[in-house]
Order: sequence, then structure tokens, then C-alpha cells
Amino acid sequence: MEIKSVMVVGAGQMGSGIAQVCAMAGYKVYLNDLTDELVEKGLNVIEKNLSRQVEKERMTEIEKANVVENLNRSTDLNDAEKVDIVIEAATENMEVKKEIFAKLDKIAPEHVILASNTSSLPITEIAAATTRPEKVIGMHFMNPVPVMRLIEIIRGLATADEVYKTVEAMAKTLGKVPVEVNDFPGFVSNRVLMPMINEAIYTLYESVATKEAIDEVMKLGMNHPMGPLTLADFIGLDTCLYIMETLHEGFGDDKYRPCPLLRKYVKAGWLGKKTGRGFYIYD
Repeated sequence: MEIKSVMVVGAGQMGSGIAQVCAMAGYKVYLNDLTDELVEKGLNVIEKNLSRQVEKERMTEIEKANVVENLNRSTDLNDAEKVDIVIEAATENMEVKKEIFAKLDKIAPEHVILASNTSSLPITEIAAATTRPEKVIGMHFMNPVPVMRLIEIIRGLATADEVYKTVEAMAKTLGKVPVEVNDFPGFVSNRVLMPMINEAIYTLYESVATKEAIDEVMKLGMNHPMGPLTLADFIGLDTCLYIMETLHEGFGDDKYRPCPLLRKYVKAGWLGKKTGRGFYIYD
């Protein structure tokens, strides 16, 4: 099966990034969200990213215009009738995702692949909301999408080999490196990353060291590009908490228990860079 057109559901940070790389690869893209304002916000982010590429002479104005030409606004899920694959990048919430997939299943033609950008939720459970579980798959892009090369491709219990191969081939056309992962909570990336971040938060919670010292140790001692507490702020502390809760529930193992300090910050609305305050304060 050949993919020519893509619908991205969710025009936030991840969705707009996915739409951008798909449009840059020559696919016709429908960027969908609940309102015109949300879609416009996502398109504005893409416009800024492309303009930056032109300024750095990594792209010409003509190439930028071609990318923009590939982007279409959508506030109607019925646009799924026009595409070959839908990539859902909505809120990281199982009930929300199952509702979206159930709707898409009724709208999209039989050949359409339904993919989720979930960072931790079971693809098999999402697929169960449809009548085509063999055509449901996970495509976990990394943030920021235009920069990061990895895509975790997650097979659900019923995902067909042909569907996997089609999505793997598409990922390569985006200039990404696809890695096959089986359907376990957190997959590989967040199963390894989030407990490390959670342990760093425990280290702060237990006053082992200051936040600056913890981040410096991991940067200079472990050669990480940024410290775990800074990274948590960039990811969003609410997202970190949700993924840790998914791991804790999915494995039933207390080594995944979220740190009380993480819960406290989320309850306070200190969610990281996006709210101006997390472990650090942002202007």
C-alpha cells in the first residue's frame, strides 16, 4: 500500500510537528483540531519553523511555499475520508483516544491505517475501540518532531505485518529512523526515561542535592545534553506524572510509583516551561 495523504488529529506541539515533517516529505496533509483557532495556532508554529529554516539557508522560499501548499486546515473528522493514514496526536488520555479512534473507524475507508502518537498507552487497547485492529499501530514521534530522528513503531496484538511495513517505509520517507517495539507500558523510551526522571525528583525530594546539582551531575557525569529536572520541565510535569501512573498501573510494580513532590507540583499547576514554572522558573 502506498501512502499519499495524511491526516493529523491534534494541532498542538506534537501534532503540528508531525504535520510539518509529513508536508516537507511531500505528503498532502490535513491538520485537524476542534476549532479553527487551535488549527491556526498549529499552522503558525509550522510557519515560524519553516521561516527559520529559510533564514538559515537550509530551505528556499520556493521549497517553503511547496510545504505550505501541502498543508490543509481541518476541524472535521470526516476529512479522514480523503486520506491513507490518520496519525492521532491528541491528549494523552485513553478515553479521549478511544473515542477518537471509534469515530475515525466509522469515517475512514477500509484501507486507511489508524496510528497513534501515544507515548505510553497500550496500542492493543486503543485498537479494541475499532473494527480494524489489524490496521491500528503506534507511531511515537520524539519532541521536537522536526529535529528528533527516532520513531518508535509499536505493534498492537493484532497489527498486520503489511501495516507495519507500510508505516516503517513511510517513517523513512520522513527522514526518520523507525525502531520496532512491542506493546508494553511506556514502550522503550518512556519505560527507561521516566523512572530516571522520577528518581531525580526523589533525589531532590529527599534533599540529597539541589536541582542544579542533580542536573549538573547528569550532564557532566553522564554526558546528557540536559539534566533530568530541566528535561521534565520541558516535557511537562503533568505528562511525566501521567506516564509514571501508566507504568505503575500497567506493571503493578512500586518501582514506578510517582514521587510525591511530582504530584505536589502538578496539583499546584507548576507544570514546567509551558506554565512558566516547574522545577525552574521561566520568563
